[in-house]
Amino acid sequence: MRPLITTLFAVGLLFLAAAWSDTQTASTTARELQVQQGEQNPWTHLKLNNERKNFQFVIVTDRTGGHREGVFSGAVDKINLMQPEFVMSVGDLIEGGTEDTTQLQKEWGEFEGMVKRLEMPFFYVSGNHDISNLVMERLWNKKFGRSFYHFRYHDVLFLCLNTEQLPRLPAAKYRITEEQQKWVAHVLQQNQDVRWTMVFLHKPVWTYNGDHEQNGWAAVERALGDRKFTAFAGHHHKYQRLERNGREFYSLATTGGASKLRGKAQGEFDHVVWVTVNDDGPVLANLLLDGIESKNIR
Repeated sequence: MRPLITTLFAVGLLFLAAAWSDTQTASTTARELQVQQGEQNPWTHLKLNNERKNFQFVIVTDRTGGHREGVFSGAVDKINLMQPEFVMSVGDLIEGGTEDTTQLQKEWGEFEGMVKRLEMPFFYVSGNHDISNLVMERLWNKKFGRSFYHFRYHDVLFLCLNTEQLPRLPAAKYRITEEQQKWVAHVLQQNQDVRWTMVFLHKPVWTYNGDHEQNGWAAVERALGDRKFTAFAGHHHKYQRLERNGREFYSLATTGGASKLRGKAQGEFDHVVWVTVNDDGPVLANLLLDGIESKNIR
């Protein structure tokens, strides 16, 4: 009888080894997913959508220009529900329009109090309500150090520009200064190996029928060249997607700024943009604020 017992034991070990091998294969294929596979399985595949280089972030748009109380603050709570990796902005964060530093400090204090409630980083971009005179520009620089900057995350370059830098040329609606143009060219030169570039600015300068050479956008676009990029702006409080030369340009609606809220057909709604970045570039989902609710909805 002993040889039979030995044989059965050996067969049992082989069976366990085969089952463990299947589990290990699944785990290797899909990281932490451990599942025993058979010839037929009740799932489509095990290639999870969780590449480390893919990531998600949120964009908030205009809060002011006639802000509606409580909308942006409520958006902060809803962003925390969704847990993106960070939050970008496209300007018009305070009402501004004054040289009264006491009033400006009050408005910035209110705004900073809201974004401090975010459970992830928030990246500032200046709008015309944030910088519209030299007093406001000095205060911005004192608080935030600089009004245009860049960062790189998972080989994606983020360019945050300032369309409101002073002094502006006569009758100019916006200005990307020569200093900024040179800086953009330098940053792009130093980051030629990125897989995508994201441009954030307040005014959608590509929509103006002005002299783009004089006002700086033409130089920025030339510096971007043939690289893959996507641009995001606000200001008009209406959503619009434009495609030029195979690149996507977005003008976003509002996150609490003045709006008639006539709906999607008019591009007038309160929203945040959920962006997932993968090898093919950004995948956008516009999340209307009245469609995001907590677990306590009922």
